[in-house]
Amino acid sequence: MALQKGLFVGLGVLATASLWLLLAGPSKVLGIDAGNAGFALLIGVTWMSLYALGRMPTGGIEKQMSPGEWKAWTGLGFTVAIAIYAIGKAHVFDGPSMWHNPDANRVGRNIALFVAAWAILAQVLQSRWKDGVQRDERDREIEARASGWARMALSIYAIGLALLLGFSPADWLAWAPPPMIAHLLVIGLILSCLVEFAVTAVSYWRDRR
Repeated sequence: MALQKGLFVGLGVLATASLWLLLAGPSKVLGIDAGNAGFALLIGVTWMSLYALGRMPTGGIEKQMSPGEWKAWTGLGFTVAIAIYAIGKAHVFDGPSMWHNPDANRVGRNIALFVAAWAILAQVLQSRWKDGVQRDERDREIEARASGWARMALSIYAIGLALLLGFSPADWLAWAPPPMIAHLLVIGLILSCLVEFAVTAVSYWRDRR
């Protein structure tokens, strides 16, 4: 158990380092673009996590948390990483349309790869509970509560964005060309997912304690 905890702590440190390279690191690392190196490291961490989970004996993680809680914490981790990346790279959308903006296309592609890695990891986790109960009344109650918070967060974000764009003079909106507005809408969806997973994870944690 201590070895497993050490492994996942190490993977967490590597994931943090990869986000630093993606967002705030030097432009080059050993002659390699830092953004590409950070993203490659983050994907590597994901695959190492998949391998570690696949090697863990049945009954290990299953006894610690319910499938709903594992799904919530995993989703929260990925949505936090995606949100940080999307907000940190928002400036690349302050330019030409997506067809003529390779930097914006690369950000969109990386976000899609984040989501794909998340989906694969979630599937691996779900397979560990294939012979047990996946959801019960408590899970449905927590899901309903978290969905309500997510809808409220998305509504507040959308209203705030609409007011900002609708009531600002045109000369104040030079920072918001169509690609930027599209990216801001995507960020709103990401943040609503973050709120939903955060409320879900904390609800499970409080029940467990």
